[in-house]
Parts: sequence; C-alpha cells; structure tokens
Amino acid sequence: MQMNSAPHLLTEDRPEYERLLDDALRHAHERPELAAVGQRLSAAQLRTMALAAVALITATAAAEYEQYVKARDQARAPTRDTDSGTAPDGPGQSGAGIGAVVTVLTPMLAGTAAAIFLLVGYLLKMLEPPPAFAGPMVDAGWFFAAVTAAAILVAAIGLLIAALRNGSTALSAREAHEQLPDEVALAKDAWRQALLERGIVPFLRDALAQPAGPAIPAQHRPTGRLPKVGYSRPDFAGPHEGPAAAPRPTYSSPDFTSPDFGGPEHEPD
Repeated sequence: MQMNSAPHLLTEDRPEYERLLDDALRHAHERPELAAVGQRLSAAQLRTMALAAVALITATAAAEYEQYVKARDQARAPTRDTDSGTAPDGPGQSGAGIGAVVTVLTPMLAGTAAAIFLLVGYLLKMLEPPPAFAGPMVDAGWFFAAVTAAAILVAAIGLLIAALRNGSTALSAREAHEQLPDEVALAKDAWRQALLERGIVPFLRDALAQPAGPAIPAQHRPTGRLPKVGYSRPDFAGPHEGPAAAPRPTYSSPDFTSPDFGGPEHEPD
C-alpha cells in the first residue's frame, strides 16, 4: 500500500522530496553503488518503492528537517504580523472607502443633472417668448457636464494609480516569497543533503542489492476447474480433463440358493 504522506513530512514539502528522488534516479549512473539501476530494477520500480517508503526514508533526516521547518516558520512570522496589521478597521480604510464612493457617484449624479438642465433649458428656449430662466438652466447644464467630465478624468487617474500600486505590492510579495532568507536556505540545503545521502541513496542501494528483487505478489487468476492434486474423481471429470476415467466397479451379490433347489452335492441319501 502506497503512502501519500508521512507523519513528519508536511504536504508542502512532499514535492521537494519527489524532486530530490527523481534527481537521484536521473543521475544514478554517476554513483557506483547505483550503477545497477535498469538491470535488475528499473528507475520506475525504484521510484514506486521509494514513494511507498517515504516515512522510512525521511525519518533518516528528521533532525535537519525539524531545523528547516523551524527556521521557515520564524521567517514567515513577521510577514504574518504585517498582514494582520493591515486589517480594514482604521480610519485610513474608511476614508479610502468614502473616496471610492464619491469617485463613482459624482460622474453619475453630475451627468444626470447636466442632461436634465440642458434638455429643459433648450426646450424652454424654443418657446415664444422664451422664459427668463431658460438661459440660466442651459448654463447650469453645461456646468454639470464639465463637472461630469472632470469627475470621469479623476476616476480614471485614481484607478490607474491603484492598479500600479497593487501590481508593485504583489510583485514585492512574490519576490519576498521566492527569495528565502539565508538561514532558511542553509537549513533547506542541509535537509536535502542529509535526506539524499542518508535516506534516498541507501534505500536505492539496498533495493538493488536484494538478490530476488522486490517481492511482488502474483496476480490472482480465478479458474473454473478444480485443482488437481494427483488424482481425479470420476464424477467431476469433464470433456477437457483428458481421457475418460474407467467405469466404476459394480458390486454384485452372490446368487442365493435355497436348500430345496440345491445341486447334486446336496441330494438326500
């Protein structure tokens, strides 16, 4: 039964174990103790065996792995504290929310007012004589139209600045995640080296040293005929079992002769 994870190996480090195993099998010809790869056992068979024994192999480098996980958790701790400190509860966050609402609503309201004032003002100017307030309504309509254009321009500039800021922040976070600190990198290299030299390579060497190879259970093939154990029963012999068995000997009782019908040796004197 193949094991998918080891108790002391985190899920995020499972791909690293598999990459290290694949690298060892790929460069097996460079190690004299692994020169028999492909002769008795193939690389695929060895990989399957090593994945099934991941708990046994990784236990050989448990100390180095513990140091690596500890250093990695310590390096991630400041990032978690910084992320938790940027919760949307401060006044800056509410101010940014109000500004976003104003930026969105201003073009809509100003544009609606401009359309209403311009439409009503030009309709009033068509009257004879035009009312005195028709001109001011047209002027108000053009004012709101200018406000709409300015609001749209401000909103576009704000969206562009926000996109650039978010892109730079995401890039910085990705670079910080990919570039491990020196302590974490050294601990990871020590774990990889110990896992390779004390776990993976010795396991592959021992697997290749077995004279009979891995014990692979034979595939069960059901059969519809009874197994033969040195004799065959006539009652169960079919047409494909070979020559037909000899007929079963019959039992016949001796003829019974009464005293009245005896032979010459029984005649009365």
